[in-house]
Amino acid sequence: MRILIVCSYKPQLPDGVAPFVREQVEALRAWKAESQEPKAESEKVTCEYYHIKGKGLIGYMQEIPRLRRKIRECQPDIIHAHYGLSCLLANIATRRVPVVSTYHGSDINSPMVRPLSKIAMRLSAWNIFVSKRNMALAGAVEGQKCSLIPCGINLPLPWSELKKQRVGQLTINKWVEGVLKPEKKHVLFAGAFDNAVKDPMLAEQAIAIANKFETCNLKSEIKSCELDLIELKGYTRDQVNALMYACDTLLMTSKTEGSPQVIKEAMACGCPIVSVDVGDVAEQSEGLDGCYIVPSREPKDIADALKKAIAFEKGTKGRERIIEAKLTNEQVAKKIIKIYGQILNV
Repeated sequence: MRILIVCSYKPQLPDGVAPFVREQVEALRAWKAESQEPKAESEKVTCEYYHIKGKGLIGYMQEIPRLRRKIRECQPDIIHAHYGLSCLLANIATRRVPVVSTYHGSDINSPMVRPLSKIAMRLSAWNIFVSKRNMALAGAVEGQKCSLIPCGINLPLPWSELKKQRVGQLTINKWVEGVLKPEKKHVLFAGAFDNAVKDPMLAEQAIAIANKFETCNLKSEIKSCELDLIELKGYTRDQVNALMYACDTLLMTSKTEGSPQVIKEAMACGCPIVSVDVGDVAEQSEGLDGCYIVPSREPKDIADALKKAIAFEKGTKGRERIIEAKLTNEQVAKKIIKIYGQILNV
């Protein structure tokens, strides 16, 4: 199967592709070589990218001639588009090649973009949603030209192995010691401070309240402490994993989400989690000790949950949950390949 991946170009990234899209494509490519399925030879997957460089609806529509040329050159069996506007563009550019559309959250959560995503849904051969909440908001029903498949993650190395990795002349272990302050408790913020959708102000308000607690660790003799909020920006994948292993908890205060990768990555590292009820976070972490979902957006309630997470003092069983839920990139790739096969009747 020849697949053309249609996605927006990210100039700030080395290869211009969002990491979760790139990793999914890598897993699709790897699966064809490693799978021992009886039909593996006939189901081999090759992938090419088409990068959308236009911005906004007009910019996307101006891509139609160039995308049509790419389709003629590539001769794909299936086009797999990511995000609503990309999905709409792919469907308008061709009616000959079936389009699989993946909606990642913002394309459904945004009232302005949602109508365009719904048009793409009707035109697409198949639609993939990353969370039940987004699927419901879009009015989609699983099984009716629609699947629920959250994006997968690459399982990180265990901490015992990761800390042997080098950053320049330092091991990851020494690098972490240089970033974190031993006298503080560390809260890893699930995003960049300049991203308004992540609502860093709410996180800062919760931290300010939490720092007034008389005790931050119920199992120790610490009577007072200061929580340090760490921005998740500008780190390599290994550094992010190291921080997730080393920090006391991860905090998500986003206004909207789909199926946030950072939550699944934190789970895989055993990092305790505090999150508002957004996207599919509650669903993914349900019943997982050390993970606390706050139903309100009140800073005091978030601060109370932070207190519990700091007191948890051990890793969660999130890694096991990720594997059981089939949320590794390899497991997700197999589900997507099955959809490709059903569309092409192979």
